Order: sequence, then C-alpha cells, then structure tokens
Amino acid sequence: MEILDINEFLERVQNDKGLLWELLDIFVEDFGQKRTQLREALQGHDAAQVRKLAHAIRGSSANISAHQLAAVLAELEKKGKDNDLGGADVLLADMDKKFEALLARVSRLREELK
Repeated sequence: MEILDINEFLERVQNDKGLLWELLDIFVEDFGQKRTQLREALQGHDAAQVRKLAHAIRGSSANISAHQLAAVLAELEKKGKDNDLGGADVLLADMDKKFEALLARVSRLREELK
C-alpha cells in the first residue's frame, strides 16, 4: 500500500488539483501543530488528550487517503482510549516515519502533476 493513495484522493476531490494541494498544505501545517501537542500529551501521560489528538489526526489522514499514517494513529487513539500509553513512543516514532514518507511522496507528486 502506498503512503498516499493519490487516485482515491483525486476521486475524493473530483479531480480538482487545486483543492488537492490546498488540502495537503492544510494537512501538513495542521499535522505539525498537532504532533507537538501529541508529544506533550504523551510526555504528560494524558491518555484522554492522546486519544483526542490521535483521533483528529487520524481523521485528517484518512481524508487525504494517507491510510498507513491513519492506521498508526488508530493504534495511538486506542492506547489513549484504553488509558494504556505503554509503547506509545514507538508508535509516535512510526507516525513520524510515515509522515516523512508522506512528505517525500507529496514532493514527488508536485513534480508529477505539474
């Protein structure tokens, strides 16, 4: 599975490439802010906040068809819901890795869709 299902995303935005880029730019900016908040929630052992933030980022990830990223966030969300943050740092590192892969894919996509 690709880090970004571009065909699904294009279908979702009805092939409106302007909207696609607008949504991707918003996602990247929002991700940075929420990621910082998520790290702080994990450091503070705030399971409810981890659940809330992971849920929000998961939804945004799914909306742009970044399903691998959404899957990791679903696991983080469950940890928050279960009030069990053990291993969440590993998931956070995996989330970061997948986000970096997404950024690389978006960069290549900008060249492909010029």
